[in-house]
Amino acid sequence: MKPAWSVILLSVFAGAAQGLVALLALATLAGTARVDVDTDRALLVAALLLVAALVASFFHLGRPERAWRAAAMWRTSWLSREVIALPAFIAIVAAWWWGRRSGVAPAWTEVAAPLFALAGAAALWWCTAMIYACLRFVEEWAQPLTLVSFVLVGLSSGFVLGCALIAATAGPAGPALAVQLAAVGLCVAAGVARAAAIARNARLRHRSTLQSATGIASANLRQISMGMSAGSFNTREFFHRATQAALRRVRWAAIGLGFVAPGAIGLVAIAAHAPSLWWLALIVQAVGLLADRWLFFAQAKHPQNLYYQVVS
Repeated sequence: MKPAWSVILLSVFAGAAQGLVALLALATLAGTARVDVDTDRALLVAALLLVAALVASFFHLGRPERAWRAAAMWRTSWLSREVIALPAFIAIVAAWWWGRRSGVAPAWTEVAAPLFALAGAAALWWCTAMIYACLRFVEEWAQPLTLVSFVLVGLSSGFVLGCALIAATAGPAGPALAVQLAAVGLCVAAGVARAAAIARNARLRHRSTLQSATGIASANLRQISMGMSAGSFNTREFFHRATQAALRRVRWAAIGLGFVAPGAIGLVAIAAHAPSLWWLALIVQAVGLLADRWLFFAQAKHPQNLYYQVVS
């Protein structure tokens, strides 16, 4: 598939915001003193990331002025459900932030809002992942690791972001040890999930064949030209045009920069008592996650390419 940068930015921004909100919610329910984070500032950062994700999604629409219609098929479409879940999650985060700033009842800011935020993050992860996992004809996505990866990648990026924000507000003490270890552990878990998905997709034997794509039953069938006399939407939008060598480099960058390096930097930050290193981990991971999201789309093979091939 051809990766769309609008969707890549949407998933990276939203995932980090969801992970950060999950950290804040769990910390609040357990007692914010255990994390020492400026919750108001962190909630504002999460809200801005979510708004940036929403704005990025508009660039993926052919007719942005009709964006409201995307929610019309919520009964059957996971995309429509995501269109509803994302603004609803933004509203929850904004209400939580406003409640803390205005000093409303603690029952909302310390209990209800964190619980609603956890539910909203989970619902958004579920809707986003199922947009891809429900597409049975794209076998790289139609698997349980799609949902697992969305959740773990979002949590890992959110916890790394949270550690960086805590390092900026908590002074030399930095984030609590439990939070830092959780961030490292989530980087490892997300890296394992993505590596497993990438390896599984590389070995995948597709059910669709050139014979089923063309309707020609001959056992000795090969294509010597593309399925059209000239390029078209089909030959442009369903293939990324990157070489196998480029895909290998992106694969190493996705795993190395997205998960291995941030986890290693986090361990150094813990051992050296240098919380500011979490900012380096955040920057490195941001580059790696862009590569990982690009690979998520590029590795998926649409069955139509069996007919049109990759000569676009």
